[in-house]
Amino acid sequence: MLVLAGVAALNVGAAVWAQGNNSDALPPTPATWAEVVAARPPVTDQDITDRPYRILGEVRAEVRKATIFSRSPSRDKVFRELWERAVRLGADAVVNARSGGARVTAMSWGSRRSIGQAVKFLTDAEIAAGQTGERRPLTRDPEAPND
Repeated sequence: MLVLAGVAALNVGAAVWAQGNNSDALPPTPATWAEVVAARPPVTDQDITDRPYRILGEVRAEVRKATIFSRSPSRDKVFRELWERAVRLGADAVVNARSGGARVTAMSWGSRRSIGQAVKFLTDAEIAAGQTGERRPLTRDPEAPND
């Protein structure tokens, strides 16, 4: 009986590990202004260099697993959470999105922190008037605690 319980525990552990360690290649994220604006959600882990923008602020999110048997938060789920926060700032998109690895915390069976820059693209009139937009690196690491 004890052997059966041990085998069952190993099977559950292997299933949980497989759910959290999906090694499939991630699809590319949008790289141009037109692609990121058309994407849903309009979030990219790259910088958009073919259209100037203003940085409205950094957005951070933490996505948690509900139970030990839930899947680890996916990049898509993390990007949707970043986008929800960027919408509140009036953003057109989120660029330079980064996320840390999934980890167990005191409050959940697994969570994943992320950060990105909420941006507003300059209009054609603003570009024609000579505005150049702005670029700056993220100030925080996604693994750093949220303030």
